[in-house]
Amino acid sequence: MFEQIAHFIGGELVAEGTPFPAYDPVTGKQIREVHVADRDVVDRAVRAARAAAPAWAALPMAERAAWMRRLADGIEARFDDLVDVEIADTGKPVEQTRTLDIPRGAANFRSFAEIAAQRPSNAFHLPGVLSYTVHRPLGVVAVVVPWNLPFLLMTWKLAPALVAGNTVVVKPSENTPGSAALLAEICREIGLPPGVVNIVYGYGATGGHLVEHPGIDGVTFTGSTRTGSTIMRAVADRVKPVSFELGGKNAALVFEDADLDKAVAGTLRSVFTNGGQVCLCTERVYVQRSIFDEFARRLAAGAGEVYRQPMISAEHRDKVLSYFDLAREEGGEFLTGGGAVAGESGYYVEPTIVTGLPESSRFNTEEIFGPVCHLRPFDPEDEAVELANSSQYGLAATVWTTGLGRAHRVAQRLEAGLVWVNTWYLRDLRTPFGGVKLSGIGREGGTQSLDFYSEPTTITMELT
Repeated sequence: MFEQIAHFIGGELVAEGTPFPAYDPVTGKQIREVHVADRDVVDRAVRAARAAAPAWAALPMAERAAWMRRLADGIEARFDDLVDVEIADTGKPVEQTRTLDIPRGAANFRSFAEIAAQRPSNAFHLPGVLSYTVHRPLGVVAVVVPWNLPFLLMTWKLAPALVAGNTVVVKPSENTPGSAALLAEICREIGLPPGVVNIVYGYGATGGHLVEHPGIDGVTFTGSTRTGSTIMRAVADRVKPVSFELGGKNAALVFEDADLDKAVAGTLRSVFTNGGQVCLCTERVYVQRSIFDEFARRLAAGAGEVYRQPMISAEHRDKVLSYFDLAREEGGEFLTGGGAVAGESGYYVEPTIVTGLPESSRFNTEEIFGPVCHLRPFDPEDEAVELANSSQYGLAATVWTTGLGRAHRVAQRLEAGLVWVNTWYLRDLRTPFGGVKLSGIGREGGTQSLDFYSEPTTITMELT
């Protein structure tokens, strides 16, 4: 028998709906059986969240923050179990899961407990008049989570939503249900009030039932731009707020004055971390012509030494491989990789570097989301900025240079929500996170998250 995963509604496990298989991407074998939430199950989850909402919103902020710390404690108490399920679902390396993904889950709850406690409130006093702002929760929030960083991104959304006074219905990816199911256990173990957190499983139809539900007051989603557009259409008639972190086709700019060792190592990390299955990963690398050949040689050599992580599913593996075929058709030159990993039973793809394609090629304009990048030389600084900004996406960018003036100048000209200089993936949870253009709407992180999950009301009082 496979492990059974049931919905979590009103504090209870609900094993309803047609079961579907969940697979281990390392072996390609089924490891779990998960129930699909139909419209009726989703409705029960939303109703449970609405029933719990008034009491949860009425709690003083300090008490909700205390619950966030209890959730963090519960995560740390089940740390090894969470590591195991996350690895089984995603095929991530043990070190990444133990040092980043699961610790960040606990840190998200602790951080937003502190941020909420220190959130400033505005008050303006004129002669005889006082105006001040209060914040109330949206109500019930739909949280739709992707498969690439399932636990990290789920908690990244849950923590600010809950501490702001909302109740939630979470829909994890069908590929990665394990850590959400374990979080449901943690909620029960710490005695979180029933209905504050609800979790339903399924495919796109389940997500559709959730975001279309009239009882949903806001939607937060991380995933593809296409799905984000679908959600926007679903909530448009009801004018519900949305927060989207969507696709990326992120650029790295390597200037001739860069520390070459550091730039190569950083670019290898930004291209191949998590098998390239991170929205912040680099897929376009622009290198100043004077160092292009040396950089390309070193990057290709380093690609053979990176940790190989499987794609999340056979379907996604085949999608990535189709872009390799496309690159060949479009005349690309493969410096390394270009196929599936021979002899592996799971969903493995070779780390791949391509060069020689025009910017207009689909390989260079569409998000691939795999262990792959395209290299292109540039000459003047303005050309590098123009190439980086030519994408329809604008999530992140990286600049490699030892010139302080150039670092500030270029970073401020890039059309991206996040720009790293001589580093990558370094985050402060208090800073805004999100993209421009097709990479999303709104910002997460710090008080920006709390702003999305609450509605401000301005109260003006005549004092005479």
